[in-house]
Amino acid sequence: MKIKILIPVYNDWKSLFKVINEINNLYLKKEFKISVIIINDASNHDLPDLEKDFENIESIKILNMNKNQGHTRSIATGLKYIFEKEEFDYVIPMDGDGEDRPDEIKLFLDQATNFKGKTFVGERVKRSEKMIFKICYQLHKLITLVFTGKSIKFGNYTCLPKSTVEKLINEKATWNSFSGSLTKVSQNLISIPSHRGARYFGPSQMSFINLVKHSLAIISVFRKTFLIRSALFIVIYIWIIKSNASIITALPLFLLLIAVYSVSNLALRENMDDFKNSLNDIKNIDEIK
Repeated sequence: MKIKILIPVYNDWKSLFKVINEINNLYLKKEFKISVIIINDASNHDLPDLEKDFENIESIKILNMNKNQGHTRSIATGLKYIFEKEEFDYVIPMDGDGEDRPDEIKLFLDQATNFKGKTFVGERVKRSEKMIFKICYQLHKLITLVFTGKSIKFGNYTCLPKSTVEKLINEKATWNSFSGSLTKVSQNLISIPSHRGARYFGPSQMSFINLVKHSLAIISVFRKTFLIRSALFIVIYIWIIKSNASIITALPLFLLLIAVYSVSNLALRENMDDFKNSLNDIKNIDEIK
């Protein structure tokens, strides 16, 4: 079974090669042929020399992009490249900083053996961030559920069969939100418990602002449902507060209108032409192994 592990990276080479080293040290069945595809998102730090052979990994390629395009679009580009240029059975997108723990790859592959052709997602059952971030993350999931009807408890760390990858690269929402797009194109996702690890080096890149953008990007995938439910909320809420209207009681309406505006703008990022032409932005490919 040919497995492609897809990892986007921007400058964080030290963490990336620790991830690859841990993947190399996994005790996997011989039937699994592991290859690593790295999307270098126009890093401005030079790639350090590799000092290890990584004997348990079939190949390692680095796709060097001409311009920085962000985490989500790097994954989308990688999926398109793998589908069109590589032979594979499953793709496992993951972060290269340690927050997606490499030892959980074994859980994905065990399930892929038992349930061939299914799509698996790493459902976050434990996180390593501070309490305030955990509360905000739970709020993000609740808002997404209320306004879209979708309970999305996973990120990029997934295990995708070829059929699902094909759906993703033909869905324009993948260019804007990976988890939202996957929820849209695949209805029967199988969840696997996943513990969010701590970053190997440096602080987390998921700030409060980035979490808000991430949440709104997911909602934008289901914007029709979001707009309908927002309209219903506005009507009901105005009816509730009509006898006690004030700046304070109107604040939720103001925030919701900002969200509607933001979601509408984020939806414009779903550019299928850019997605289709994304491989043209690959500057060159380094074959490490």
